[in-house]
Amino acid sequence: MALTGRAGLLAALGAVLVLFAPRPGLAVAGILLLLAALVVVDLLLAGGVRGLRFHRDGERLVRLGQSVRVGLVVENPGPRRVRGVLRDAWPPSAGATPRHLRVDVPHGERRRLETTLTPTRRGDREAVTVTVRSVGPLGLAARQGTHRVPWSVRVLPPFLSRRHLPARLARLRELDGRHPALVRGQGTEFDSLREYVVGDDVRSIDWRASARRSDVVVRTWRPERDRRVLIVLDTGRTSAGRVGVSPIPGAGARTAGWPRLDWSMDAALLLAALAARAGDRVDFLAYDRGVRAWLSGASRTELLSSLVTSMAPIEAELVESDGPGMVAAVLARARRRCLVVLLTDLNPAAMEEGLLPVLPQLSARHLVLVASVADPKVAAMAAGRGTAERVYDAAAAEQLRGERRRIISLLRRQGVEVVDALPEDLAPALADAYLALKAAGRL
Repeated sequence: MALTGRAGLLAALGAVLVLFAPRPGLAVAGILLLLAALVVVDLLLAGGVRGLRFHRDGERLVRLGQSVRVGLVVENPGPRRVRGVLRDAWPPSAGATPRHLRVDVPHGERRRLETTLTPTRRGDREAVTVTVRSVGPLGLAARQGTHRVPWSVRVLPPFLSRRHLPARLARLRELDGRHPALVRGQGTEFDSLREYVVGDDVRSIDWRASARRSDVVVRTWRPERDRRVLIVLDTGRTSAGRVGVSPIPGAGARTAGWPRLDWSMDAALLLAALAARAGDRVDFLAYDRGVRAWLSGASRTELLSSLVTSMAPIEAELVESDGPGMVAAVLARARRRCLVVLLTDLNPAAMEEGLLPVLPQLSARHLVLVASVADPKVAAMAAGRGTAERVYDAAAAEQLRGERRRIISLLRRQGVEVVDALPEDLAPALADAYLALKAAGRL
């Protein structure tokens, strides 16, 4: 049972009347008895909430930054009308509105209510409880009950880098021979012959065909298709750090930025979409100290939907990633040579203790590309001057940048390709690196 504001107002009014009563003691007792009687009657006439039945409907998937509606059907099998307020509780990150809904369900009828969700974080958002407060006809007292009505909405990565896809597909068509700019390189497929023009690679001249035609002709090539690309997402503690500015309004403080994990996911989605269009097979592995997600064998049409669904519930684990375990997991799943794209942080301590000692095992069998998100605040701090504090910050930032350059140099000496870019530039830079490997015939 719960008293309403109207009951409190009547009690206050009774207190004022007592001040003018000739016999205050009897007046107080009478007013209290009357108020208690009215509250009891009102409570007895209020509709019951325990017997209410609930059903949900609506969407179960939504992209981060978008809104979705979830319906809640309230059915009243009881003998009295249920009139009052309903609260459909969700986690704060679900962005549920409105917080309270008016409900009025006569006996034997049902009503459908809607809650709009605008999530601010990826992952699965579960409904918590439904609380109904049924007010009596006098508005003095109410019955209140809480029910569990399960429903889950999966919030998918937004794939903001999709805007870079058309330009990269145009370059891919050039490499694929649909435009005249055919390429030559080791591991590519022979396409056709054409006349030599200034600027062509002399190594592509077909001397036998030139002798037969009494003219210099060159071979044109198209990149091989049906290669394998394995995208590996490091979900260890270094992926939890926030960098850049959050591109989703409301998705975390704009000063805090997005987690490295989300920037890496966005880059992985653009690479997967591009590689699938190129005819390559794309697999996905998320790992820290164990396998968090594994996706293999998805068709070209199903790849992106399967990938975003696999990525959605992944959160950064506050543990040190197991470098040897990650390499072993990749080698167990990729027995034939392929392109392994490792999305991780170039943190000097984590790299030297984890991946650097075991990366030669991976690069000996596969073409390895390491992609990392650089923190723009470090560059801003390195340029700081004017006060002693800013100079010390600049020195620390420059030392960190030097360590990062040293790690990149060590990786390249091991034959590993490296992409180190600012958050907004990581996705297009990684796509360009993939296209460059295609053009060079290395994939």
